[in-house]
Amino acid sequence: MSQHNIVGSEAFDRRPFVIIRSLRSGGLRRRKARTVVAFVAGAGVMLAGGIVAAVVAFGPTLSGG
Repeated sequence: MSQHNIVGSEAFDRRPFVIIRSLRSGGLRRRKARTVVAFVAGAGVMLAGGIVAAVVAFGPTLSGG
């Protein structure tokens, strides 16, 4: 005997029949936190790279050489 209670066109509906009433947001919060940390780390690396490039480009000029 089938344990599913699917009737008519309900079987071909695109949306899920189950309604989620409460969802723990811990996983989503951690994912957002990881994304923010990765973005800040990337921005820091780009800033450091820009400073190094500026020192290499303008260093000899600023030191009077």
